[in-house]
Amino acid sequence: MELTGKQRAQLRALANGIEPVVHIGKDGIGDNLVRQADDALEARELIKCRVLENCELSAREACDELSRRTRSEPVQVIGTKFVLYRETHRKDKKDKIVLVRSGKKA
Repeated sequence: MELTGKQRAQLRALANGIEPVVHIGKDGIGDNLVRQADDALEARELIKCRVLENCELSAREACDELSRRTRSEPVQVIGTKFVLYRETHRKDKKDKIVLVRSGKKA
C-alpha cells in the first residue's frame, strides 16, 4: 500500500505521542529484530524505531531495510528515529488506525 501525503501527515501526527519500541544497535537488523518489529506492527500498526549510537546504519538505511523486511511503509525519518506503518488484517483489533482516503475517512 503506497501512502498518500495526507495519510503520511495523519500518521506523523499519531506518531508524535509514541515512544520507540524497536532499538537498533551494533548488531544491526537481524532476524530477531525483524520478528520483534513484525510483532509490534501486528499489535500496533504504527511503530517508532530508534537507531542507537553504536549502530553502523543511518536511520534512513535502517528504515529502508526494516520496512522492506517487514513489508511496512516508511512514514518519517527524523534524526535517529523513524516511523513505520503496516495495516493489520486482524479482525479482533479494536484500536485500528483508520486512514483518510481521497478526502474521506475509510
